[in-house]
Amino acid sequence: MSTSNEEIEIRASIEQWEAAMRTGKVDEIVKYYADNLVAYDAVMKLQFVGKQAYTDHWHACMEFAPHGMIYEARDLVIHTEGSIAFSYNLARCGGYDDQGNEQYSWMRVTRGYRKINGQWLVVHEHFSSPFDMESGKVLFDAKP
Repeated sequence: MSTSNEEIEIRASIEQWEAAMRTGKVDEIVKYYADNLVAYDAVMKLQFVGKQAYTDHWHACMEFAPHGMIYEARDLVIHTEGSIAFSYNLARCGGYDDQGNEQYSWMRVTRGYRKINGQWLVVHEHFSSPFDMESGKVLFDAKP
């Protein structure tokens, strides 16, 4: 199966977003989001509506990772059709403690994209963690 130009473009923007996330540069992170983004992140709020609300959230997240972020995508799948696309993957996501030790968990990531003015932008993003229904506890130790 061949890779489409659209998939190549989206994969490149995801790689650039990941690099920005690992460096903690919020302005670089959010340039891949559409103004009318709706995001369901795994922390803080049920949903974030609009790029500015999610930008504020990213600034708050970076305060919890003063020693750098960890982000490693795994099993990335991208589907495109015209000016609409979506992707999903698992991600090792977290940060480093004061001693430089990794503090992370595996997350599930789904994104919806729209090509706007020639650029693929995220219009929907969803990060989540599995949880145990009996205890209600998040399964931070779940691994692929």
